[in-house]
Amino acid sequence: MTLLYSFRKTGFIILFLLLLTDVSAQSFRGQYSPAMKNTFFGVNIGSINYPFSTRQLQPGNTVGSVKVPHTAVRLVLVGHEFNKNIAAQITYMRPVKWVEYRDVNNTNQTLTVWMNVAGLTVSGKLSLSKKIALNTEAGLGLIMRRGFNMYDRPVVKSASYATGLFGASLQYKLNHKWDLQVGTTYSPSNDKELQPATVFHSAGFHYTLRELTAERVDVVKKAGYHFPKQIMSVAYATNGLGYGTNNFVSKGVIPIFWGGEVRARHGLLLNYQHNLFHSRKVFSLDWGLQAGFWKTDGTGTNFFTLSAYPMMRFHTIRSKKTDFYLEYSVAGPSFISKTKMDGLDTGEKFTFLDQMGMGVFTGKNKNLNLGLRIAHFSNGNLFPNNDGVMVPLTFSLGYSF
Repeated sequence: MTLLYSFRKTGFIILFLLLLTDVSAQSFRGQYSPAMKNTFFGVNIGSINYPFSTRQLQPGNTVGSVKVPHTAVRLVLVGHEFNKNIAAQITYMRPVKWVEYRDVNNTNQTLTVWMNVAGLTVSGKLSLSKKIALNTEAGLGLIMRRGFNMYDRPVVKSASYATGLFGASLQYKLNHKWDLQVGTTYSPSNDKELQPATVFHSAGFHYTLRELTAERVDVVKKAGYHFPKQIMSVAYATNGLGYGTNNFVSKGVIPIFWGGEVRARHGLLLNYQHNLFHSRKVFSLDWGLQAGFWKTDGTGTNFFTLSAYPMMRFHTIRSKKTDFYLEYSVAGPSFISKTKMDGLDTGEKFTFLDQMGMGVFTGKNKNLNLGLRIAHFSNGNLFPNNDGVMVPLTFSLGYSF
């Protein structure tokens, strides 16, 4: 457990160091701050191979067959280049479809095993030519496996533990921002947890935030569009209008958000946001802090949350007195005071906040901020239990300056 808590604390430390560095950065936010420069993100798609079999079954259980789908995705949630050869990154890998155990105990039931791999690794780069480089990585991995029970007895046990994570890739430099890569990531087996080794072969890309040119920065300065530096707001969440909006965006043909088994009845929220970067007219990126006080819809359980989060805002309509925007936030590290509510288990007290909404800046100096959003708390399957929290329509009133 010590390694697991160290993993979580390390992630918090990295995120808050970035936050504190950027909050004290230069007053002009049309250029990347020192902490944002040379930060990168990535997507890799490929084949995951882990030989799940009857070996994972607890004694006395049987299955007809085991199906192991192979398509998987690995995301670089955030990485940073310290120099041209050394970088660090936080990653998250999961299969598109879970492992299936079919005809469990001759009941004709198909039950699934969920597995994810989170990583905190350091990478080294060796240039082989002007365009091609060899990249290796090593560090800490967090394996989360969610098993299943039958008749209140475990068939495949759940597991959550820290291990080594290793990888190598060939990278092709398209330009100073974009890199293509093919590679392999490996985490070893664990006999105690009956966990097979995991090998992921993939191809993908990295996008790196490079310092903007003086010409580009000058264009942003001259445009003069309104991007508030700070926003303070109070918000109220209520299920008075039901959960239709939440269900529409989480259960549609193409889900763009998440639902949750635990439903919040209402909540009171305090928010602070600080702008880190904005483009000429449309895009802005903020860091936010939130304190939330909630009551569940089932048993009326009270709980509270504390969150730090990134907020992406897209200013789609501009006018002299009013600007309209859409906003989206994902994976804001959070603390939740209770994990067992309404007969459900949300996992651990470490979780994530996701938000989606819209709003306006209006008034003489566009100081008045009105917003409408929904939200979601869950741990992203980092832990075996993950009955997320669904937050209904939330109305906010704020002051920007």
